[in-house]
Amino acid sequence: MIQWKIKRFETLSLQELYSSLQLRSEVFVVEQNCVYQDIDGKDYKALHVLGYLQEELVAYARLFRAGDYFDQASIGRVVVSPKHRNKAFGHELMKAAVQEVEQHFQTTAITISAQLYLKDFYESHGFIACGETYLEDDIPHIEMRRNT
Repeated sequence: MIQWKIKRFETLSLQELYSSLQLRSEVFVVEQNCVYQDIDGKDYKALHVLGYLQEELVAYARLFRAGDYFDQASIGRVVVSPKHRNKAFGHELMKAAVQEVEQHFQTTAITISAQLYLKDFYESHGFIACGETYLEDDIPHIEMRRNT
C-alpha cells in the first residue's frame, strides 16, 4: 500500500527533493526522449504529492492553487515509476491529488495540461477535454478541466 506525503517545497527533505527530481527526469526527459526544462521555478509554489512503497518513491505529482499556474487550481508532473506501472498506482495518485487540491485549496475546479495519450485516463477521474490539442515540448497535449 502506498504511503502518501503531502509537502510544501520548503519542507521537502533533500532525499525527497532528489528522488522526485530523479523520477521526473527518468520519465519526462529520458523515457519520453524530451529535452525540456523540468526544473522550471514552479516547484517553490507547489504542494508536492509523494507516494512511497517502503522507502522508494513510486508516484509523484505537484499541485498549484488557482492563479499559480492556471486560472483554476491545477495538478501537474503526474508520474509513476516505470518499475511500478500496471498496478493502478496512477489512479491512486490522481485520487490523492484531487483530494488534496479539494482539501488544501478549498475548490473542486481543477485544470490540467494532459498528454493526449492519457486523455482516457484523466477522463476516468472526471476531467473533460477543453479546446484543441497543442504541442508542449513536442508532445501532443490537451487542456482538461474537472468541476464537480
